[in-house]
Amino acid sequence: MTPSDNDLLQRMTAGDEEAFTTLYRRHQGNIYRFALLMSGSPATADDVTQEVFLTLMRSNHTYDSSRGSLAMFLYGIARNQVLRRRRWDRACDPLEEETEEGEIIVRHLPAQDDPLADIVRGEMINAVRQAVLALPARYREVIVLCDFHELSYAEAAQALDCAVGTVSSRLNRARSMLADRLRAMNHVETAAFNAVSLKCLV
Repeated sequence: MTPSDNDLLQRMTAGDEEAFTTLYRRHQGNIYRFALLMSGSPATADDVTQEVFLTLMRSNHTYDSSRGSLAMFLYGIARNQVLRRRRWDRACDPLEEETEEGEIIVRHLPAQDDPLADIVRGEMINAVRQAVLALPARYREVIVLCDFHELSYAEAAQALDCAVGTVSSRLNRARSMLADRLRAMNHVETAAFNAVSLKCLV
């Protein structure tokens, strides 16, 4: 019988290294992809993923299963780490500008920092990726969680520590913004833009 996350967490707290390894293997891929799509940087995604599981080891007692699943708890840590690193990166060596409305304008994305080079195929998918990365963080994170990772509104709300209604309204706005951007670039018709298009990026 496959042990639950809570069982593994209890065993990890008691010093079972194999339990931690199992948790890592179970959740590492999703956490890495979330950080990658949020940051646009493989290096940042690697660092964030490592920090998420180091944080779990150091402070697993802060996880409350009554408030949501362990996966949502890990997404929440990853989200905070990505936002912290993005603020630091912009302050040190800005590749982006942020408007007063919180919109991110990407000025330059080095070729070697192409997070999805191995899986992205075609001009439309590249355009979707760039459009997602250009969204303000509050809209990008709901798109990534709900459309890329297929979380429910309730699960995304747990990860982001906000109301379900907030997730719903932000997701609607994010999809509208993406459709507008892609239409402006003449890459995709309105009818063709949907969550299926986004899943091609994962």
